[in-house]
Amino acid sequence: MGKKKIRERAVVFSLLCVMLVLMAGIIFVLWENVLRMEIRLLLLCLTGGMLAVAVLWMVYVKREVGDFADRVCETLDSLIAGKEELNFRPYEESPEARVNGKLMQLYDILQEGRRKSQQDRQDFQEIISDISHQVKTPIANIKMFHEILSGHQLLPDKKSEFIELMGMQISKIDFLMQSLVKMSRLEAGTFALHMKDANLYDTIAQALSSVWAKAEHKNITIDVECDSDVMVKHDSKWTAEAFMNLLDNAVKYTPTNGNITVQVKPWQFYTRIDIIDSGIGISKDHYHNVFKRFYRAPEVAAEEGVGLGLYLARGIITRQKGYISVKSETGGGTTFSVYLPS
Repeated sequence: MGKKKIRERAVVFSLLCVMLVLMAGIIFVLWENVLRMEIRLLLLCLTGGMLAVAVLWMVYVKREVGDFADRVCETLDSLIAGKEELNFRPYEESPEARVNGKLMQLYDILQEGRRKSQQDRQDFQEIISDISHQVKTPIANIKMFHEILSGHQLLPDKKSEFIELMGMQISKIDFLMQSLVKMSRLEAGTFALHMKDANLYDTIAQALSSVWAKAEHKNITIDVECDSDVMVKHDSKWTAEAFMNLLDNAVKYTPTNGNITVQVKPWQFYTRIDIIDSGIGISKDHYHNVFKRFYRAPEVAAEEGVGLGLYLARGIITRQKGYISVKSETGGGTTFSVYLPS
């Protein structure tokens, strides 16, 4: 209740008290100064009438308050039971309508909180299921290699081969765990973005350093078309992480002797960064799916990866008020376009 309403009620109550005292005083003075019995009886009747009216008014107010409380309780019972269709007029200027309106607002807020809680719980269960599925295969392989190495006498070359395979599975689990840590920080919003004007060429170079060895191993040429003085407001560390995931995806799905091009095009409101590869391409039916957590298209299921790279890249760019688009055709290469606000 606002201070203004409190002051208004205090004034009304004070005036009523003053009027009652004045009326009592007038009746007392008339009683003392009037000698005729008829007038005194009239004063007594007047006083009794005033008391009767006061009692009746109190009974009426009590009943109205009780009815009002009953109707509010009925509304609350209906909301508790999940009955959203209530018989009241929200635009009516009455205390009951105002109270019911506030109760409906509270109900909507609680329902939205419940829906969000259920969605969060479902998302958490899906994440646990996905992690279990991703970890199951490398752990099973490590256990198998361990049993073979422990229970059999192997030639040195064969033993080295199994140890190398075991190391590859351990590296896969390590990569998965690091990706999951980044994903959890991204979804929880616990990582800090330090947005400032920074050289975009340096950010791209930082991302390239992480994929250059893989590209050389497949003899893939990477060309960068970016002026060395392009300045964009962004978080250099996390944006390099997003670029690295996009470039790693391009290297992974580009065949040997292919090529990748990074083009930077400053626009008026956005700076566009295109990462163009000559890889296997993506079907239009999968454009939206490729950014989902743990998504792997059936045709690339045998390739290395856990399906978090593009998901992380989009999350990082989106939190910088940018966005990513994809354009591709099966067998004709893919272009991922990153738009960062200028």
